[in-house]
Amino acid sequence: MTVALMWEARAAEGRGAELLEWVRAQELAPAPLRREHFSAPGERVLVITWWDAPYEAELPELAEPPAAFLHRSVHRWRFERTA
Repeated sequence: MTVALMWEARAAEGRGAELLEWVRAQELAPAPLRREHFSAPGERVLVITWWDAPYEAELPELAEPPAAFLHRSVHRWRFERTA
């Protein structure tokens, strides 16, 4: 089964590039099958990781960034692949 974890944060004004740099430097162990980083207007940063695991599996997740980088707390979602 494929599970996707989504991590999304809105950076504090003018801190989007720093937040993106911070999140790219965060390692996950073990590493996911795939990991992608996205940015959007409004200083938003999104990370999606893909795992070969059951939906309920304990998987490493990205941490909360330093508070100075954030406009609001991180949002997290978990999805499973469907046919």
